[in-house]
Amino acid sequence: MESFFRSLKAERVYLMRYASYQEAKTDLFDYIRFYNHRRRHTTQGYLSPMEFERRYSSSNS
Repeated sequence: MESFFRSLKAERVYLMRYASYQEAKTDLFDYIRFYNHRRRHTTQGYLSPMEFERRYSSSNS
């Protein structure tokens, strides 16, 4: 979880200047969606979390 927040801050929050709370909220939700579905992680063999989970589930069923 700490890794996620480090990435969120470094890749999004510190680089952006939001005009409103709603703009920040929308952007952060977009980043979370990206992080979970598309961003590759070295600790998971360069797979996205969703792809890693899909492969894990199919190998254990």
